[in-house]
Formats: sequence, C-alpha cells, structure tokens
Amino acid sequence: MNSDKTVLVVDDSRVSRMLSRQFILAKHPTWKVEEAATGEEAVEKLDSLAPDLIILDVNMPGMGGFAAVDKLREKRPNVRISLLTANVQDAVRNRAGTLNVDFAEKPITEARIGQIISVLES
Repeated sequence: MNSDKTVLVVDDSRVSRMLSRQFILAKHPTWKVEEAATGEEAVEKLDSLAPDLIILDVNMPGMGGFAAVDKLREKRPNVRISLLTANVQDAVRNRAGTLNVDFAEKPITEARIGQIISVLES
C-alpha cells in the first residue's frame, strides 16, 4: 500500500479520541496515531511531531478548534486538517471553508473516520 502516516487526533473527549484511534488503526495498523485533549496540547505536540493529518474537534475548553487551526498552521503550514464536530451550523461549515480545512460531522463512526483519512490514501 502506501507509506506509514501519522495522524494527530485532537478532542477533549477521551472516548472520541479512542474511537478515532481504533478506527484508524483497524484500517491502517502501521500508522501512528497521536492524541491531544486540547488545542494548546496539539500545538505543543507539533514541536516534536509532523503529522500528515490532524483531526480536530471544534468545541474544546481553552483553545477551540478554529483558534487552533491558525496556531497549527503557523508550525506546520502544509498539514492537512479535518474538523470533526457535532457543531454543524452553516456558519461553522463556512468558517471551515474559509480556513481551507475539511469538515466532517460527528458522531465518530468507522465510515466517517474512513472518509476523513481517505485523503491520505491516494
């Protein structure tokens, strides 16, 4: 197949991070999945991590997903970012579009994660 990838899953929900990890590794057992519980932690992790994809929740305590996008891009300008959120209003979708990030709706399912990570499979 293709070379091993690194995915950073950023969500304040431990269950969401575990589900995402499980679904990614079920499809690609050799990929590396890192986790962060906050936007701040995600930004910090980029000091030592160069992920191919960041899956990012929008609503988190502290630095939310939209604020994190700017900070993450400062450190890794070309990283692919996909917002995964239960917050599906048009304003959120539009903001994702203006930030040039992908957008996916929760709940986290195997199909949804498969759709998100498919950008790395081509």
